[in-house]
Amino acid sequence: MSKPLHFNAFVMNTNSHIQHGQWRRPDAGQTEFNDVNTWIDLARILEDAKFDAMFFADVSGLYGDSDADYETYVRHGLQIPSNDPTVLLGALAVTTKNIGLALTSNVMQNHPFNFARQISTLDHISNGRVAWNIVTGTQDNGARNYGLQQLTDHAERYRWADEYVDVTYKLWEGSWDEGALLKDKEAGVYADASKVHKIYHEGPRYRVEGPHLPSPSPQRTPLLFQAGSSGAGADFAARNAEAVFIIAPTPAIAKQQIAATRALAVKYGRKPEDIKFFPGLSFIIGDTEEEALAKAAEYDEYVSIEGFLAHSAFVDKTGRVYDENTLLKDLDTNTAKGFIDWAYLAFPDHEPTLGDLVRQRANVNRVIGTPEQIADHLQEWQDAGADGINVINWVLPGSFVEFADKVLPVLRERGLAQSEYAPGTLREKLFGDARLNERHPASAYRGAFADGPSNWDEADALRAEGEPVAG
Repeated sequence: MSKPLHFNAFVMNTNSHIQHGQWRRPDAGQTEFNDVNTWIDLARILEDAKFDAMFFADVSGLYGDSDADYETYVRHGLQIPSNDPTVLLGALAVTTKNIGLALTSNVMQNHPFNFARQISTLDHISNGRVAWNIVTGTQDNGARNYGLQQLTDHAERYRWADEYVDVTYKLWEGSWDEGALLKDKEAGVYADASKVHKIYHEGPRYRVEGPHLPSPSPQRTPLLFQAGSSGAGADFAARNAEAVFIIAPTPAIAKQQIAATRALAVKYGRKPEDIKFFPGLSFIIGDTEEEALAKAAEYDEYVSIEGFLAHSAFVDKTGRVYDENTLLKDLDTNTAKGFIDWAYLAFPDHEPTLGDLVRQRANVNRVIGTPEQIADHLQEWQDAGADGINVINWVLPGSFVEFADKVLPVLRERGLAQSEYAPGTLREKLFGDARLNERHPASAYRGAFADGPSNWDEADALRAEGEPVAG
């Protein structure tokens, strides 16, 4: 009997997320993304189907050349307008009981102290069902929205992310010791001050005193997703991620990515099974193969190549968009380096161009067939090392309803999908423990501030002597 795969609904609080052009279909409900009931109803459908999580993508600006016309994006509703998933998760947390709620937030869009507080609040509200997809940003326009001239260099963005997560780990894991929250009405002591600590963090970008204002949430640190597939992204994931979202054109290429990242994780003192991998797949389902192919042709009638080209816009390090005939070997870009890496594997017979990559992305990871054929294909992904699937919709809610009604029953018969939720927090459901394990770098901050400095002068003196502030 196979081990069940995990299933996330990969969505975005916008009109046109991944499958550009499909919003024009009569059955496409994503046009009503501003209506909170669109998401509440979808969350209930997914929870009834025993999906593990709703995974919300997000961006902080427009794709492509910051100084170019953005009419295409606005006309298609291509991730503009879009709404903040962090706010939406509050509504979903109180209208669901078991499904995980994952949000994307990049390191430049929110100060880590404020972000850590928001996440702890959501984790309290949801009783421990929150996950964070850690990203570093991909858009020059997004960088300009936060006061930068353009997107920071790719390697520097991951150094930024290293410090950002370090601040949040200190707040989530180290600021409050176990047993600090007492709620002792007779003694008049709500919390034990001796077990609540300031963190006195100082680094290249942040100076944060603390303490963390929320008390420890059920997970303390949210379940940690990461979506980078470049060399720097894989290295960051190996050290920090518990789940990695990958886009690979075939199970064979995914197998290479997964094996490489798991080997890196071992290098950093973790176990291979400390990280779960989720390829993104979309599904076109028919009762017969002929019906599935006919439905695929119908979806193709709505595909917007213009939208895919706009979404996939690659810019050089000055912010200018490359022509689609540019050879990939000639790209010098800060964005989407992981996609470039796997494009070489996807086009072994010729030197690929940017246009090849864009058109490949329009059709990649589309699974067409009967429920039984789709189950066979998902078994191939599991054999390649995948632990779960990020299910990409064509329309809301229909794509997920169809997957739940037609594919999941076949998967359950084969032991490839869960029939009931495991109890507890999201991390307990996926890993069997509510808290990060001791091999994760954040665990080093548990109890680390109990004998720490009591003011900045003491903290600065320790740093001057080369001593850690968190001992």
